[in-house]
Amino acid sequence: MNESYEDLQSPRMRIETKGVQALSDGELLAALINSGTKNNSALSIGHNILKKFDLRKLSVASVKELSNIPGIKGAKAAQIAACFEISRRLENYQAEPKYKISGPEDVYRRLYPYMRENKRESFIELCLDTKNQVIRETTISIGSLNANVVHPREVFREALANSAASIIVAHNHPSGDPTPSREDIEITKKLSETGNIMGITVLDHVIIGDGRHFSMKEAGHM
Repeated sequence: MNESYEDLQSPRMRIETKGVQALSDGELLAALINSGTKNNSALSIGHNILKKFDLRKLSVASVKELSNIPGIKGAKAAQIAACFEISRRLENYQAEPKYKISGPEDVYRRLYPYMRENKRESFIELCLDTKNQVIRETTISIGSLNANVVHPREVFREALANSAASIIVAHNHPSGDPTPSREDIEITKKLSETGNIMGITVLDHVIIGDGRHFSMKEAGHM
């Protein structure tokens, strides 16, 4: 008799409601192999696996060995083997180094390859952690050939969503001249003031031109 929908979903439903920590080893295997056979539910197969292998032996069992267990064919055996291989790789995993911002030159080097071909103004935000490493890069808005409307709420919504310690904003001038306009200076001051109130420092506003850039911070506009 085929297993019921409730039998099939039970381990997965418990993961959703209780978390993976609440499941037994057999239930975790049942959730992993997903479905049972005509005579055995996924949960029964999970428990049968543990009668033949403890977790340590299971972690190094070959696909061929796993396929000898009733109810475990090649695909399910491969899923189990893949799961343990991911676990082994995680033990030695090292995250890619995050891009660190030490000054406006770093902002320019990161964004210029993208912005130099952009024919419209793009306003980009870099969310940083406490070590000034980029944790998120987001295009806040795309404007016209010579104008871009940005509101602080969009900028700080992104900063809050990513738990940023500080932010840097940047936009391009398609004309190639990075000299700030009056509107550029005004939005910089508005963002800086809002950041002071919210406790998220705006470190700089960098304008990117053709092979050049302009730092509002270095120019004393913030």
